Amino acid sequence: MHIAEGYLPPLHAAAWTVAAAPFVVHGARCVVREVRERPESRLLLGAAGAFTFVLSAIKLPSVTGSSSHPTGTGLGAVLFRPPVMAVLGAIVLLFQALLLAHGGITTLGANVFSMAIVGPWVGYGAYRACLALRLAFPVGVFAALALSDLSTYVVTSVQLGLAHPDPIGGVIGSIGEFLGIFALTQIPLAIAEGLLGVLVFRILARIAPQELLSLGLRRALETPESTVPVATPARKGE
Repeated sequence: MHIAEGYLPPLHAAAWTVAAAPFVVHGARCVVREVRERPESRLLLGAAGAFTFVLSAIKLPSVTGSSSHPTGTGLGAVLFRPPVMAVLGAIVLLFQALLLAHGGITTLGANVFSMAIVGPWVGYGAYRACLALRLAFPVGVFAALALSDLSTYVVTSVQLGLAHPDPIGGVIGSIGEFLGIFALTQIPLAIAEGLLGVLVFRILARIAPQELLSLGLRRALETPESTVPVATPARKGE
């Protein structure tokens, strides 16, 4: 969910903007370094941004009367790590606010914090945990995309609960209400997004194997469909 323009009190909107800003600045530096060190990764950077834009622009009606959408940030988090997604997600959310009326300018910081910062970090953490447990690469990709989606909505519910406490249940009660609004729809969406991510990585293993190797994603090529040697040194920890 994109928090709509004017839905957060000015103080809350400003606080979330301040909280998100350092991550976006750091992410911009990471993108510049990535392009400088690996120019061949520019197409994958663009693809990660486009994937996020398309998926997060899909508005699906919620069974509770609101609307939900995938986020798409887990893919870029696995490819380039979470800092890069902070700036890519901020760009996506800005364009969606200006062109599609999804979200708003005053709520941009809150939306960036939930979808482009927390989501990618949670997804990447799940991916790394799967690697540490020696689970198959597709399992890690599925976990990354599914949990980046779900965690985004958890944070959004917290943001809305803090801004609009329930008269009886207070902040905790309000957070619970917002979680209840989206949970029924978002869980199947998160599962679908995880499965889509697995499919996308299988396609990338066929059409961009060398780019994946340069990013240290050797395990993405360890599939029956790939004929690319996988002896290239992996990124640290993989």
